[in-house]
Amino acid sequence: MPEAATATRTDTPLLTRQQKRRLSLTAVYILLAVTSVIMLIPFVYLIAASFKASGVAGLFLPRTADGSIDWATGFTFSHYQRLFTELSFGTYVLNSFFLASVTSLVATVCAAMGGYALAKFRFAGRELFTNLVLGSLVIPGALLIAPAYQVLYWLGLLDSYAGIIIPAAAPAFGIYLFRQASLAGIPDEILESARIDGCGELRMFFTMAVPLIRPMIGAFLLITFLATWNNFIGPQIVLQTPEKLPLAVAISNLKGIYSTEYGMLMAGTLVSIAPVLILFLMLQKEFIAGLTSGAVKG
Repeated sequence: MPEAATATRTDTPLLTRQQKRRLSLTAVYILLAVTSVIMLIPFVYLIAASFKASGVAGLFLPRTADGSIDWATGFTFSHYQRLFTELSFGTYVLNSFFLASVTSLVATVCAAMGGYALAKFRFAGRELFTNLVLGSLVIPGALLIAPAYQVLYWLGLLDSYAGIIIPAAAPAFGIYLFRQASLAGIPDEILESARIDGCGELRMFFTMAVPLIRPMIGAFLLITFLATWNNFIGPQIVLQTPEKLPLAVAISNLKGIYSTEYGMLMAGTLVSIAPVLILFLMLQKEFIAGLTSGAVKG
């Protein structure tokens, strides 16, 4: 009898802790579900508004004067048809895809090589270069617009894609990010062994260093692609030819001076969101792994 009583007293706190854990998890899931619904409401409205005919009332679904849903004439695909026929939005999508792809690839390669050099090479002025990279992160980007425009004018790079790609080729944020990833993820012993075997520095970087920092490469590639895809100020200042404009600037031009067709604006915004949303869903594992790489050492 005393043993049974002892077992009962021992089991009760375990059941209580399990119940508390279930309740806490349930509360967390409910909070996440409510937050997700709130965050999805603007996207649902965006999709609904892009398919509603002009002048049709209704928050999410088009409705008639008596309040019933207008299934017959309330929905239309004319906004998307006009975007790709009258306004040649296909050209703007290709422009944005070209700029984002080339810029992200060039910036990732240059930043990875620069960060690897700062982390693994011993040379005079290494600490000075590292401090300069850190110091440049503090400078607001808006302060660099005027001097960058003047430099591009002197070099004859205005109204060209090179004027957008070259200034973004070696971002300070990326260099410092890859420096930290190289310090945490690339052992010096592996590099020394490769040098003893006669491996060249360039070959060592691409065959040994790059696989070890691959999660960071995927994360930074995605970050740079999204930033370039959504870049508005840079292309608007550098590019003057309408046929060269990216999607972000083209969507801004949909807003009229005296009136705005919100159906067209919503459709253009959805067109700009869809490619990057698909890309993020495809690379989200690499993105999370890259952000958490180096958080735990060993």
